[in-house]
Amino acid sequence: MHVNALTDVGLVRKDNEDNYLVSADRGLFVVADGMGGHLGGAVASSMAIKVIDEEIREPHLEENPSRLLHTALLKANSLILQQGQSENLCGMGTTVTAALFQKGSIYIAHIGDSRAYLYRDQALTLLTQDHSLVNELLQKGGITVEEAQYHPQRNILTRALGTQVLPQIDFTTTPALPGDMLLLCTDGLSNHVTDQEIKTVLSEESNLKQKVKHLVNLALERGGNDNITVVLVQYE
Repeated sequence: MHVNALTDVGLVRKDNEDNYLVSADRGLFVVADGMGGHLGGAVASSMAIKVIDEEIREPHLEENPSRLLHTALLKANSLILQQGQSENLCGMGTTVTAALFQKGSIYIAHIGDSRAYLYRDQALTLLTQDHSLVNELLQKGGITVEEAQYHPQRNILTRALGTQVLPQIDFTTTPALPGDMLLLCTDGLSNHVTDQEIKTVLSEESNLKQKVKHLVNLALERGGNDNITVVLVQYE
């Protein structure tokens, strides 16, 4: 398993509220995009990463991987809610998209609008659905894909970790095949770079580091108005 990751503050924001976790030995990869209050977003995303890292320390092959992820995210949610009671952190929360490679499969836990993509056999598949107001409008046919890309409310989330006692978390599982590439990213990438462009970059004859850098540079060239985080894993 090979992996490369990069986070960039972007060209507009002063602080980076994104965080990520890369642990190839455990097959554990996570991106989190914080939100809310002065420094609240950075605190929330950092807490989520820390808790997931602590809860999934070693491969638990006898346990259900989705259950492991669920337990970790619920614990993170509880701690973020508790910490969010303080005045300067009120209203903070975070997206989380986590992937765990176990038992020949990729287990995904997801809440918010960070994304997981699978690149296999020159095809790109989005494994997650954005929990956002704009995506709800899109699914209901209220707006087009083009309108969604530039919608003024595209950053409004309908779900996030740390915003309610019992968060609704999505789970998906897909087989892991040799040569697969898994891409985790925050919306700082997906709001600027289209799926077709992501597919083109992943198909290039370049190493993972070059692919990740190319994707981040594309987002920066389009304005870089948000933090950008990319984690790219190649399964062997």
